[in-house]
Amino acid sequence: MIKAALITRSTLHTVKGGDSIQVLKTAEELNKIGVKADVYLSTDSINYKQYDLLHLFNIIRPADHLYHINKSNKPYVLSSIYLDYSAFDTRGRGRLQRVLFKGLGKSGSEYVKNMYRYISGQDSLVSKPYILGHRKTMMQVLNTVALLLPNSVSEYNRLSLDTAFNGPYHVVPNGVDTNIFGTLSKDTKRKSKVISVAQIYGMKNQLELIRACNDLGFPLDIIGTPPPNHKRYYEMCREEAGSQVKFIDFMPQSALVQHYAAAKVHALPSWFETTGLSSLEAAAQGCQLVVGTIGDTRDYFKDMAHYCEADNRDSLKKALGDAMNDDDNRLRKYVLEHYTWKRAAEETLKAYQKVLHAKK
Repeated sequence: MIKAALITRSTLHTVKGGDSIQVLKTAEELNKIGVKADVYLSTDSINYKQYDLLHLFNIIRPADHLYHINKSNKPYVLSSIYLDYSAFDTRGRGRLQRVLFKGLGKSGSEYVKNMYRYISGQDSLVSKPYILGHRKTMMQVLNTVALLLPNSVSEYNRLSLDTAFNGPYHVVPNGVDTNIFGTLSKDTKRKSKVISVAQIYGMKNQLELIRACNDLGFPLDIIGTPPPNHKRYYEMCREEAGSQVKFIDFMPQSALVQHYAAAKVHALPSWFETTGLSSLEAAAQGCQLVVGTIGDTRDYFKDMAHYCEADNRDSLKKALGDAMNDDDNRLRKYVLEHYTWKRAAEETLKAYQKVLHAKK
C-alpha cells in the first residue's frame, strides 16, 4: 500500500475555497482505491517516516512547502494550482492598488500579499526562508519536485512560461463528486435565473455580474462569503444589488444541489480560473455556464460554455443572454464522463506509482 501525506495551507478549514474541496476529495477517493492518504495542514507536526512520499498543494504558497521538503527527505509531488492574479491586480482593483501591483510585478505582488497574511496573523509563516523572496522560494520547490501535477496542459504551459520550469508532469484534472452531483432530481423545476457560487471578492467579479444582471433583469443568487480581507467588496456588491439579487451564505456541497438544479445559468465571470469547481458542479447539475476567458476554462469546457471578458460588461451580458437561451445539454454528460474525483484519484495514483518506481 502506498502511503502519502497530503500537505496544504493552514487555513484550509477556516477560509474555504476550491482547493479545500480538491485536497479533501482527492484524499477521500485515494483511500477508496487503496492508498493511505492523510491530510495535514502546513503547520502540523508530521511523522514523515510512515509515508512513502509527500503530496503538496499550491505553488504560489511556497512557504507552506519548503520546511516539509527539507525536513522529510522524502520525494514529493506538487498539485500546482498555479493561479495568476496579474490581470485582476493590474486591471480589476482600485486605482492605487493597480499602480502598486503593476510596479511590483507578478512575484512581488504575491510576496506582498503573502507577507501581509503572515504579519497580520491570518496565516502562519512555516518556512522562514520565504522572507528572502517569493520567486526564489517557489523555484526551490520546483527544482526538486519529483513530478508536477497540473490540472491541465494549459496550466503546465503557463507555469513553464513564467518560470522556465521544464520538468516532468502528469495532468490530474479537477472533478465533481458524482455521489452528490451525478443525478438530477426529477422534482426540481429549473427557473430562468442565474446563480454564482464562489467566495465573494474582486477576482471572482460578482460586482460586474450583479450590474449585468441588473441591466438584463435576470434574477441572480450569489452563494458564498467574502474572505477576511474583502469585506468592503462584499459591501459594494450588496449596495449595487437590485431587488432580484439574493445573497446566500456558504453552504456544504450537498445543500448546493437544489440551487444548481433550479437555475438555468451558473456564472463565474472571474478574472482568472484554473477551472472553477463550482462551474464543474453546476454543469453536472445541468446548468448552462458563463465563464471568464483567462486561465484554463477552455481546456475544460471547450465550445460548450459561454465565455466573457471580465472587464467588459457588454461581453458578459451577451454571454448571459446566450446562455439563458441555450438548451444544449452536451456539457453535463461531458463533465460526468471526464471530470470526477474518482478519475482525479486514479490519475494521482498513477503519478505516485511513477515517482516511487523511478526511486527504485
